[in-house]
Amino acid sequence: MVKKYQTFLMVAASALMGIHAAITNYTGNADPTKLTLPKIPQTTSYDVGTQCQYYQSQFVVNKNEWPNIWDIATSNNMNTSQEFQTLYNSIDWTKVPQVPIRTIGPTGGLNLQGYDTNNDPYCWWSATQCCTPKSPGINPDVRNCPEPSTWGLTFDDGPNCSHNAFYDYLLENKQRASMFYVGSNVMNWPYGALRGIKDGHHVASHTWSHKMMTTLSNQEILAELYYTSKAIKFVTGVTPLYWRPALGDLDDRVRWIATQLNMTAMLWNLDTNDWAAGSIPGITADTVNQKYESYIEMGRNGTFASSGNIVLTHEINNMTMDFFVKHYPEIKKAYRHVTDAATCMNITHPYIENTITFPTFEQSVKHNATTATGSGVVPGASGTTSSNAGVSVRSLSNGPLFIAALFGLLALV
Repeated sequence: MVKKYQTFLMVAASALMGIHAAITNYTGNADPTKLTLPKIPQTTSYDVGTQCQYYQSQFVVNKNEWPNIWDIATSNNMNTSQEFQTLYNSIDWTKVPQVPIRTIGPTGGLNLQGYDTNNDPYCWWSATQCCTPKSPGINPDVRNCPEPSTWGLTFDDGPNCSHNAFYDYLLENKQRASMFYVGSNVMNWPYGALRGIKDGHHVASHTWSHKMMTTLSNQEILAELYYTSKAIKFVTGVTPLYWRPALGDLDDRVRWIATQLNMTAMLWNLDTNDWAAGSIPGITADTVNQKYESYIEMGRNGTFASSGNIVLTHEINNMTMDFFVKHYPEIKKAYRHVTDAATCMNITHPYIENTITFPTFEQSVKHNATTATGSGVVPGASGTTSSNAGVSVRSLSNGPLFIAALFGLLALV
């Protein structure tokens, strides 16, 4: 009970710190309490190729109002648009922490050379995994669930076009997760994003183009966050208050800019490295399975007896989704609770709008409460669910299809 109120106070304090007057233009016609998915092959099939075929959605997109897909979010002249200029000029930039913009080294990783890791003046996660800001007026990061024996379930890089079987599996098991969606993917695969809200998952931002945030300018950081939130609102009807940087790369400058949009970073304290299997030297499927088994053992041996974890996993392809499905039964046995990060943090309103309310941790575990609207209606009470429930997620081994799933095929009109 003490942990519950400590968490509530921390979240409430972050919310109060994050009250700013940035002028935003989040618009959307979707009612998150009445979402309907069209019954088309892309939303019902388990065949990867069928799911990832481009479809013309109900959303009419004016290409002049959005960044280019998978480009930095200032692209397509967004940084000079009246909408963005109004937002940018509504922020008092004299207060932004004066932190150097980072660079990418010759091997493709962040250049850490010369950074004072002992004193860590800018709370740079990539260098020290710092998550408590050194500068004032910044929302502190969320990194682990305070509730005992709890696995905080999170998936990055969605919505993936081939996730039908995976989402059906979660739905069958009444399992909610925190889904960190990339803005470009939301625009490419909008029905995938609708499915996330409809099934009661906690949807959060994972930036527009998945760039290393500390390497970007102030304008670029603001645009990456703003246009992702705008895309999620445009498609689902809700605007996220939580976000996760690509590879966890943030410092106090990035945090401060996110705070101007009332956004709080949600990180992790366990990493499966599932995305890297077969693509990074030395990381194989066995490596990932061993990590899962190690984290499961932590649940058994009391490592998380007094507080829980938040685990980084990915929706990036069917291989990463399959890893979780394989280990989920043992995770359930090893931990008393498996829940989305919002619920384990007692965050009942993870969106700007109050149309959807999440249960407290106690309500979730003791009364099996689900997400509900202000009227008590579970989101997505209408629409379709795949009739293929129960079929396991198949590994995605086709290279071109993986690229299609990752980068999408959106034709802006």
